[in-house]
Amino acid sequence: MAGLARIGVDVGGTFTDVVLALPDGRLAVNKTTTTPDDPGVGVAAGIAAVLAETGLAPSAISEIVHGTTVGSNTILQKAGARTGLLTTKGFRDVLEIGRIRTPGMFDLAWKKPEPLAPRRWRLEATERMGPHGEVVTPLDAASVRRAADFFVAEGVEAVAVCFLHSYRNAAHEREALAILREAAPEILLTASCDVLPEIKEYERTSTAVVNAYLLPAMRQYLARLSARMQAMGIVAPVQVMASSGGMIGLAAARDKPVFAVGSGPAGGVIGAAAIGPAAGARDLVAFDMGGTTAKAAIIEDGAAAVVSEYEFRDGISSPSRFTKGAGYMLKVPAIDIAEVGAGGGSIARIDAGGLLVVGPQSAGGFPGPACYGNGTSEPTVTDANMVLGYLNPATLAGGSLKVDRTLAEAAVARRIATKLGLSVSEAAFGIRALANATMARAIRAVTVERGRDPRDLALLAFGGGGPLHAVEVAALLGITRVLIAPAAGVFSAGGMLAAEAQHDFVHPVLEPLPAVSRATATTAMASMAEAGRAALAAEGHAAPSLRFSAELRYLGQTSPLTLKLGEAGFDAAQLAADFHAQYRATFGYAAPDDVVELVALRLAAVGQAEGQLDFATARLDARALEGASGTRLVQFTRGAPPTEARLLPRAAVQDGPVPGPAILESYDTTIAVPPGFVARSAPSGMVEILPHG
Repeated sequence: MAGLARIGVDVGGTFTDVVLALPDGRLAVNKTTTTPDDPGVGVAAGIAAVLAETGLAPSAISEIVHGTTVGSNTILQKAGARTGLLTTKGFRDVLEIGRIRTPGMFDLAWKKPEPLAPRRWRLEATERMGPHGEVVTPLDAASVRRAADFFVAEGVEAVAVCFLHSYRNAAHEREALAILREAAPEILLTASCDVLPEIKEYERTSTAVVNAYLLPAMRQYLARLSARMQAMGIVAPVQVMASSGGMIGLAAARDKPVFAVGSGPAGGVIGAAAIGPAAGARDLVAFDMGGTTAKAAIIEDGAAAVVSEYEFRDGISSPSRFTKGAGYMLKVPAIDIAEVGAGGGSIARIDAGGLLVVGPQSAGGFPGPACYGNGTSEPTVTDANMVLGYLNPATLAGGSLKVDRTLAEAAVARRIATKLGLSVSEAAFGIRALANATMARAIRAVTVERGRDPRDLALLAFGGGGPLHAVEVAALLGITRVLIAPAAGVFSAGGMLAAEAQHDFVHPVLEPLPAVSRATATTAMASMAEAGRAALAAEGHAAPSLRFSAELRYLGQTSPLTLKLGEAGFDAAQLAADFHAQYRATFGYAAPDDVVELVALRLAAVGQAEGQLDFATARLDARALEGASGTRLVQFTRGAPPTEARLLPRAAVQDGPVPGPAILESYDTTIAVPPGFVARSAPSGMVEILPHG
């Protein structure tokens, strides 16, 4: 909608990125060093910078869309609430038992993650619901009151309530919640029926506990952020990116932070899905390399792949159906993103066995890579790129960040080259190659492991480091078409402005598909639709789009697949046929004679945001396209002497194709065009890189 100015903010491990979409279609961008102790400080600084640059009054902002890492960092740093669990008698150890799976069959050194609710703070209530929602044992209110007294005495800050079969009948959870509120009003509460009203006891318990664990941190952060915005004169509402790729209001993020643990990476994937079709790339890999991690997601037919559960963990974090047990299970809708600890700030070191290792430890925004000059002596991927000539040896981020190439060379020499008996350039090349291999692994996790051939896809690169590594990573996977997103270094923040408001609902069924009548399914869908309209209306979104899907599995299996329901609505025969086809595409075989079970019906209630970013009409502010001109020596090939590469501003591709070797610089990122490749302008401000000839 014309006349609206909106801001997208993405808080990364190294930089906080801000994109301001102005009413005239211009995009102003800013990169500010992330402030880990309070990310809101960096957010406010970045917003203040773009407002000052454009001269826009704070009161002219109509909406802020925010991707936050508060949830993920709280779990990684084990900095959440002192969390308790109240559960059905006999089920105290569900979190410990889990699914009795390990991520690696032969890893004897593997250690199971410690539950976020320690056993001492996991208590039992006398009650029992049956699998059909019948009361087997009435709730003993006295057992709940005793638990409340214990939690208060122990200083517990948040409690999750998760009773057996509450997805069928939530009466006992509701009653227990009321008792706890009265007996311990200072404790924050989460009921599993509010967060995840569906089958799978471990997944439901884990999700409810994670939500409770995050409540204080998320509430405090959002309250401080709102206060900062108001102090700046910004009265616009703040929307938070959910893991599913939709926006949720501040109230929803405060009460259900578990839905925003994957908030940060989602924006870039949504942006990739929105912009890819302009270049004829409805099927692509979204490749996002930032300062701390690299992420990959698959876009098919112009839409991001979404899963209904994933594990949050260290190392490679992926919604894999095959690797479980390494982290904290979150059964919430999430974009199918694989994440690895390989970013620009990832530290290179020699391990105990004498091998070169890159990441997952990161130097972050401060002290940052050695070339930043903040006292770091450990070399990073950014330092390796600096040594090889890929990066400006004096300044980054449009001149706002001073760097020193000699510091990068010294760090690589001292920590890597000397220990391995290599030259500094050989050591730097090894760091870069290892980082590339690690990032290719993330792409394989969302393509090959999902039954998709990456050679059939284009690769859309963004993030501060994505365009610098994109061609080499693509080559490792046999991908021949590389696209670079506009404003690639801040593209995730821009992608958030292309997102829609979204609330997700689930209705458990657990019946053989042929036994579910169209009338029964339609009634359930109508009830969910009413709840979806109400949730969006409360946030100011009218006339929502209702996107229904069904979770299906073969009878006796535990892991379902999710299929969209077409315009015809619920059609059991068509659903069965679609399920068999999808199962074969995912796992390589199908069993069309086996009974298919309908696990649940799902709804994504979607409302279009006013002023939603359209990449086709948006144009980057001139400053974002500026870069140096001239030549620079770059070592593209190991063992070969450095090659003289043309150094051009990114805008140069608008004047015609740019053959490699070349380096295209802009405010937010650097694009590497190796020898044998050519870069050219693509629709919606993208750059396309293809093999020459």
